[in-house]
Amino acid sequence: MLKFKQWGVGGALFLGCVLGAFAQAFPQKPVRVVIGFPPGGGIDMVARLMAPKLSESLGQSVLVDNRPGANGVLAMDHVAKSAPDGHTLFLGTLGNLSINPSFYANLPFNVDKQFVPVTEVASLSFVLFANPAVPANTLSELVSYAKANPGVLNYSSSGAGGLPHLAGELFSSAVGSKMVHVAYKGSAPSISDVMGGQVQMTFEAAAAGAQQLKAGRLKALGVTGNKRVAFLPDVPAVQEVVPGFEVLNWYGLVAPAGTPKETIRKLQQEIAKVMALPEIRDKMVAMGTDPVGSTPEEFGQYMKSETLKWGRIIREGNIRPD
Repeated sequence: MLKFKQWGVGGALFLGCVLGAFAQAFPQKPVRVVIGFPPGGGIDMVARLMAPKLSESLGQSVLVDNRPGANGVLAMDHVAKSAPDGHTLFLGTLGNLSINPSFYANLPFNVDKQFVPVTEVASLSFVLFANPAVPANTLSELVSYAKANPGVLNYSSSGAGGLPHLAGELFSSAVGSKMVHVAYKGSAPSISDVMGGQVQMTFEAAAAGAQQLKAGRLKALGVTGNKRVAFLPDVPAVQEVVPGFEVLNWYGLVAPAGTPKETIRKLQQEIAKVMALPEIRDKMVAMGTDPVGSTPEEFGQYMKSETLKWGRIIREGNIRPD
């Protein structure tokens, strides 16, 4: 084996320069942020808001790559098998990263072993959106209607096992009335069919239905966090009417396992800077989304705690894929 001392002073300096160049080389080409949903949903809107500023700070294009299907499993599998160099990343929801491992028995990857956390990008309450024709104009009226008509109300989600699905299951359980779940491949088609009346309601990110809400094609009856949101100050938190109900979603960035720590740290720091920009923060808050930008260590611990929490809920509720 070649010893470092055989290189001499000149060789050692050369090696140091080479290693330093590699450490500073990222990114060497465009960075792809892969999302497991089609364009138009809340996570897609956050990614496309973040990408231009991140491109500026990294000095390379940041591209949003939509790969919908199987509640993010197809997109995650693609990223898990990508080169661990920081140029292919996965931006996922709580459902993708902390619910899927308990919901699906045979995932083609292991989230703990094949991904490393980069940062929690944002957190948000869901909004309970309903079609204007639903015979309830307040949350209290909706609860009363659901109790009086078990099995009549149906709700859509962006995919079986995702947080919108589980939010609906929890709501149904909390009010003591069965509702019918209808799964879609993404937030946009889910919202579209609520507007069209094919389904009656959904739990979704505020951004996914904001324009339709302003146009009167949807109505908002509640938010799922523990408090009202600035985006919809007159809309109550669901727990104001249904005690104990709380669902908080988040979007997090992960990279393939083996990605250099220096690259992970650089990505996190640059994203945190973008999240702190007033123009980004203001737009996200207006969308009902709170920017975060946590460290890899903080996000890793949070992801583990969320996996335990929702895994317990799935087991206790015997919630399975449709």
